[in-house]
Amino acid sequence: MDIRITHRLSYKQARLTVLLGFLLGTLFSLVQIAIDYASEDASIDREIRSLLQISHNPASRIAYNIDAELAQELTSGLLHSPAVVSARLIDNNNVLLAAVSRQLTESPYRMFSDSLFGKSRQFVDVLHLDHMPNEAIGTLQLDVDTFAFGSHFLQRAEITLLSGFARSLVFAGILMGLFYLTLTKPLTGVIRALSSRDSRSPTQTPLPCPPGHENDEIGVLVQVTNQQFDNVASEFGRRRAAENRLTEHLNELENVVSARTQELKASNTRLSQSNEELQIARSTALDMAHARSAFLAHMSHEIRTPLNGLLGMLALSLDGPLSAEQRQQLSIAHDSGKVLVELLNDILDLSKFDAGQLELERIPFDLGTLIEDTANLLSQNAAPSVELTCLIDPHFPALVLGDPTRVRQIVSNLLSNALKFTRAGRVDIRLSQQSEMVRIEVCDTGIGIAQEAQAKIFQPFTQAEAAITRQYGGTGLGLTLTHNLCEAMNGQLNIESTASVGSRFYADLPLPAHTPAPVWSALKGRVVVVSAKDSGLTELLSRLLPEWGIDYRHFLVNDPQPQVQPDLLITDCPECLVGIRPGTGIPILLVTAYGNFMPSEQVLMLAPLEQQARPLSRSVLHQALQRILRIDAARDGTRRASVEPVAHRARILLVEDNPVNQLVAKGMLSKLGCEVVVTSHGGEALQQLERSHFDLVLMDCNMPVMDGYEATRLIRQNGKWADLPIIALTANAMPEERERCKNAGMNDYLAKPFHREELISLLDQWTTAPRHKPQATS
Repeated sequence: MDIRITHRLSYKQARLTVLLGFLLGTLFSLVQIAIDYASEDASIDREIRSLLQISHNPASRIAYNIDAELAQELTSGLLHSPAVVSARLIDNNNVLLAAVSRQLTESPYRMFSDSLFGKSRQFVDVLHLDHMPNEAIGTLQLDVDTFAFGSHFLQRAEITLLSGFARSLVFAGILMGLFYLTLTKPLTGVIRALSSRDSRSPTQTPLPCPPGHENDEIGVLVQVTNQQFDNVASEFGRRRAAENRLTEHLNELENVVSARTQELKASNTRLSQSNEELQIARSTALDMAHARSAFLAHMSHEIRTPLNGLLGMLALSLDGPLSAEQRQQLSIAHDSGKVLVELLNDILDLSKFDAGQLELERIPFDLGTLIEDTANLLSQNAAPSVELTCLIDPHFPALVLGDPTRVRQIVSNLLSNALKFTRAGRVDIRLSQQSEMVRIEVCDTGIGIAQEAQAKIFQPFTQAEAAITRQYGGTGLGLTLTHNLCEAMNGQLNIESTASVGSRFYADLPLPAHTPAPVWSALKGRVVVVSAKDSGLTELLSRLLPEWGIDYRHFLVNDPQPQVQPDLLITDCPECLVGIRPGTGIPILLVTAYGNFMPSEQVLMLAPLEQQARPLSRSVLHQALQRILRIDAARDGTRRASVEPVAHRARILLVEDNPVNQLVAKGMLSKLGCEVVVTSHGGEALQQLERSHFDLVLMDCNMPVMDGYEATRLIRQNGKWADLPIIALTANAMPEERERCKNAGMNDYLAKPFHREELISLLDQWTTAPRHKPQATS
């Protein structure tokens, strides 16, 4: 019997051998071409430099004598070189003595040559006389067409590749012939001898062994086959006797088996049909799930990009002069857009869960600061009568190991949910460590959740009642996503709630400590706190102030005015300040709701007074105490606190490649009184810095041509800009990103999307304070 050539062992062995040889030959050819390319690239500069060296002395004498006729002859002679397409001789007065040029060579291979060596190169030789080597008397400029060199390189590369391919073909033919003669042909003879025999015959004659293969694998195969023929012949006789005995039993069972076979056949037919239908249904469901996840992920990304630009423009429009009706309409559009962005983010994360594509990081991050920053950003969503407080265990580790992005989502969803359904009272977010687990707890005094509704609250698109959706809004995705994130981290999300009383959500996450608790610098002084009995401010200060070494006393709002002379008065009740006699000189720290600052007239009357919005973070409180308690009241009694943002008359260089982000950032900065110059990448930024002076650089990190990291390193290498503040614009707020910005030489960073308040804070720090050496803030 004949075997197709592609099925023969000789072909398969030759194919594998030749494939390996072809790959190695191609690799060696490419290495040779790469070496040839490097040599050819270097030879361009070497040959043209040699040509310039030969022409240097004649050109120098011509430039010295200002001989235009000889200059024309020299440049025309240089043009005889195949690579030179333009030559110009200029004297030291920048007067053109001679210039010749010709067209570039056209060829279909020019595109490849230009991509490798460039279209052309320019060489300049500064002319001088031998006895006056330091005095330039002119320049000789040559424009070189690299195709004169590149065409030779391409021809050599083509020959190298073709010769390697031809060698592989010849090698394949030789190997195939050798393998056929030594392996395939004798095996084919054995196969033909076997196929010509009658397999039903009980006796078989021995197979002949191919000449020359008596002791190799083929000879052993023939020997074993002959031995099997003998065994089969003896076994055939024994089985024939056994078959005769079994025939009688088979005849008896035949009727029974026939009946059972019909029944099983019918059952198998029904089962096969059911299995096919189930398989089709399963495949259809999986395809629909994958298609849905892919569609949601793609569309969420595509919609979010223009939506972010839309929100930025709406925010800028709200800062302009508008009528009451226009402001209301734009505010509604802006709030609706933010809700849509949150919905798209939740849908995208749910689609990642469905597709099994959610990946978790395990890096060190500051969970306490993350919670305080998130609460600060969401504080503008709190009702005026709701007190938002961050209560972090003073002994909580400075850094833990986990995924900061996903933990921020959990905190944001739980806190947003509590603020949405709480119209009065308190919303507290607590952070503590229990062995290897971290507990994030959000408590509120909102509407609560009925017991029967708590079982389904973590299901997608589900809220406790339909009326809640109509009254408070929302899609019911936030808690579902939070529950899924906790389970993905091997944690747990629980709820305790009573209708009309409030809710308590607590997430237990395995976030092991990476760095011990931070050590705050000690403070000294007497502080009096005036607030309500159940105030969150009281609980916060009672935890922190004794830890920092401060003599702390608390008085209720309705208590008589304290008879002690404190170094500082802290209160969250503006009404209680009315009873304080103006001019006492006691510094006051007033903690109020977001955007609910006292009028300037009252601030001046109660000076020195400083206002802070809640929630009050640990760092803000510590800095305020450091700043206030170190002030000598006798010398600084006339100190006035400013409550209005200062006008920033700074010149800002904005380096950003996205047009929408350019408009948004420029609009915010312009409204703050800044002069803004916009560039699209790091190279343009360096050019702008060379042209004029700037007070601050806002540097995007990821840009084409030259990214922000490379641009910052080049700026720091130049001594003129060693102290220029550079702020990173980055969408990645991970600790390793901050470290990367710091290593590049950036002073600070601003995470996208950023708010106006964050921008004002950075401008206050880097355009009004003395400049420091590059150091990223932690």
